[in-house]
Amino acid sequence: QVQLVESGGGLGQPGGSLRLSCAASGNIFSIDYMGWYRQAPGKEREGVSCIFGHDGSTYYADSVKGRFTISSDDAKNTVYLQMNSLKPEDTAVYYCARTPFSITTMVTSLFGSWGQGTQVTVSS
Repeated sequence: QVQLVESGGGLGQPGGSLRLSCAASGNIFSIDYMGWYRQAPGKEREGVSCIFGHDGSTYYADSVKGRFTISSDDAKNTVYLQMNSLKPEDTAVYYCARTPFSITTMVTSLFGSWGQGTQVTVSS
């Protein structure tokens, strides 16, 4: 069993920054293959970013590329999402997720562990 706990959400200003954290605990050997999803009201859950453990590569949705950065701290079993140049359309509940599979692309159905979500609101 893997537990994921997100933190760091809140109110951000357009053009500002927020950093989300996701601490993993439980039956894990590493924090490879962890990613961030988001869901805005009335919209489908969207894969935002992911770290692929097999080679350390990363994925970013086109909507956040160049603005968001995913990183990890293996010693702390924590994954971060640094969000810069925030836009109102970034407003959503952000979820941390983990897959035990060696994926090369974000396939939502393969992520079996999910956090409770943290609200991010971008507004002036």
